[in-house]
Amino acid sequence: MTQTTQHSFQAEVQEVLNLMIHSLYSNKEIFLRELISNASDACDKLRFLSLKDDALLEGDHELHIDIEVDEEKRLLTIRDNGIGMSHDEVMENIGTIARSGTKRFLEQVRQGGDDNSQLIGQFGVGFYSAFIVADHVTVLTRRADAPAAEGVHWSSDGSGEYSIGALERPHHGTEVILHLKEEEDEFLQDWSLRSLVNRYSDHIGFPIRMLETPPSADEDDAETPAPEWKAINQASALWTLPKSDISDDDYKAFYKHVSHDFEDPRTWAHNQVEGSQNYTSLLYLPSHAPMDFMMQRDEPRGLKLYVKRVFIMDAAEQLLPHYLRFMRGVVDSDDLPLNVSRELLQDNPTVRKIHAAVVRRSLDLLAKLASDDNDGYQAFWADFGTVLKEGIVEDNGNRERIAALLRFTSTHDTDAGDVVSLADYIERAGEDQDTIWYITAESLAAAKHSPHLEIFRKKGIEVLLMHDRIDEWMMGYFHEFEGKKLRSVAKGDVNLGADADKADDSDSENEAATELLGRIKTALGDTVEDVRASQRLTDSAACLVLSEHDIAPHMKRMLEQAGQSLPDSKPVLEVNTGHPLLRRLADAGEGDFDDLARLVHEQAVLAEGGQLDDPASFVARLNRLILATSEAA
Repeated sequence: MTQTTQHSFQAEVQEVLNLMIHSLYSNKEIFLRELISNASDACDKLRFLSLKDDALLEGDHELHIDIEVDEEKRLLTIRDNGIGMSHDEVMENIGTIARSGTKRFLEQVRQGGDDNSQLIGQFGVGFYSAFIVADHVTVLTRRADAPAAEGVHWSSDGSGEYSIGALERPHHGTEVILHLKEEEDEFLQDWSLRSLVNRYSDHIGFPIRMLETPPSADEDDAETPAPEWKAINQASALWTLPKSDISDDDYKAFYKHVSHDFEDPRTWAHNQVEGSQNYTSLLYLPSHAPMDFMMQRDEPRGLKLYVKRVFIMDAAEQLLPHYLRFMRGVVDSDDLPLNVSRELLQDNPTVRKIHAAVVRRSLDLLAKLASDDNDGYQAFWADFGTVLKEGIVEDNGNRERIAALLRFTSTHDTDAGDVVSLADYIERAGEDQDTIWYITAESLAAAKHSPHLEIFRKKGIEVLLMHDRIDEWMMGYFHEFEGKKLRSVAKGDVNLGADADKADDSDSENEAATELLGRIKTALGDTVEDVRASQRLTDSAACLVLSEHDIAPHMKRMLEQAGQSLPDSKPVLEVNTGHPLLRRLADAGEGDFDDLARLVHEQAVLAEGGQLDDPASFVARLNRLILATSEAA
């Protein structure tokens, strides 16, 4: 080995190491699963690359993972003959963590979140779990396309620094050598290691081997037979087995391998299709969203693609639409060529058919969860509901099926945190109501306390409260469900029938109200499109109403902040002519009328969570009116 150089770990790496060593001791056996999973990925990558260049295998066509123990030296070695790593790849993969979510991960850990072991795989830091049981870790590796002289030696005790240098390595692949701590004798025992492999890694598609001494053929033979490498796992792709031969524990173990999640999946679906097309899909729904899930919309996410049991690529996003990017699993096709690429997947008719089938299976899985386990579906919705809503816009062909899976907060009396389906709403509304009413707002509080709901509450009409940022965009594409129109309570005219309290208004009162509305419109000028008497309000003085096709103010602000130019539109100011503030306005003199009229408008803006164009003028106006009222008293 040539001279090594010393380097310091990136600060985030050091913190991850500290977390591993000090916080995860109770779950320490995870290190073996993570290192075997990494070795399996390396073998998968080499098998795929060797389809184009058989020379990469260097004559060794049997890819495998070996586990070797040296009790005397307290060494545990996990060795593979996979793709290996170059010097730069070792520096990148072990010395740093190039993930934007890592800092958020560490922040949550510092804040004392749930079981931190569940978060490790989500951030690609499983290698560092070796330091839970080892006081020193050495990595020996060489890339399959590199000469023997370009092997790499990496070594660290996890204290903050590592050494790296070149070495002569005759064969490609990677060895991870752990010098076990004094208290970790159990990982020097064959039976313990075999048990862990059977529990966590039996589904790995490559032989996981350990040395085994065969029984002597001749009992009188004093010479002990030489140990032989024997596979200790099934080494068969789990998804290819009959469903009757796979236990729930098998499915759960495979999910953890394929997703790098430490929790069990919420549910799964395993389907084998034979006929004009031959493929197998194994789809999983995670129990919880990764912490960085909503921050990583544009990162490749999707299913693992295999062709005839040969791994082709991770995150084959062509197999799933973006709105189902939370699904995990594998698709194995017999009909695709082994040299398929991401570019070829774009226009391949076989892929399009598999895509359609996988979408259908995924939606069926969600529908079954919603039907069989309401609490489980509510938990799913809390984590992934916002993402599923994207499907209303992106997948017109499945819009009705997706809509049936949507859940919303509602004005209907429900337990805290519960959400309702559109089917629930329609059932409660009855056949006479031909409209599904909703409101969009920037927050649940703003939606729940919106003045637009007043007449609906008075008449006992349920309204859906939509408060996710995506809702206003989604509702621009979603206008009907099961023959019922969806309408916003804050847009267009609302006529729920004549109000008995206003039915006997005299002509003189109507004339006075019309005159007041005209005066308010004159005072506000082009700030509003019009001023009219409201049929929505029972308690509030005023509210702003948009036309049917206008964008809600909170959505408009967000788009403008993103640099988008939008057509100019003005709301209508609806006023409750029976409100004391409006009666005070009708009696106000010319000096106070303009201030009061603008105050009514600004109150309406603030009530819906909007922002005033000139807050200082609002404060000055309010102060003038308070002082005038005090002096009059």
